[in-house]
Amino acid sequence: TMAPSTRRANAILVVGMLLAAAMAAVAAEAAAEMSCGDAVSALIPCGSFLVGAVAGAPSESCCRGAQGLRRMAGTPGARRALCRCLEQSGPSFGVLPDRARQLPALCKLGISIPVSPHTDCDK
Repeated sequence: TMAPSTRRANAILVVGMLLAAAMAAVAAEAAAEMSCGDAVSALIPCGSFLVGAVAGAPSESCCRGAQGLRRMAGTPGARRALCRCLEQSGPSFGVLPDRARQLPALCKLGISIPVSPHTDCDK
């Protein structure tokens, strides 16, 4: 197991990587209805939870970001784009699939789609 200081350092690194990816994606997709950068930015507070650096439930700020992200994904096209974004960016940030699966229920998002690396974003 990792020492707490190593987990904190990894979590800080992940949040920094998420922020850098969000800024790059926002610049690349500024004209989109909801960009991948918007999605990643909304989930930055969830970084520590999603990579397993903290035990227990996600933070309130994480859940607020996830709820805001759910509101941004108001159309089928936006939901497909969000699905593809998270499918592509999640593994590069070290997101644990089990943690990603838990987030909707823990944050009371009220979504019934499966959260999995095998989710078909076209459905």
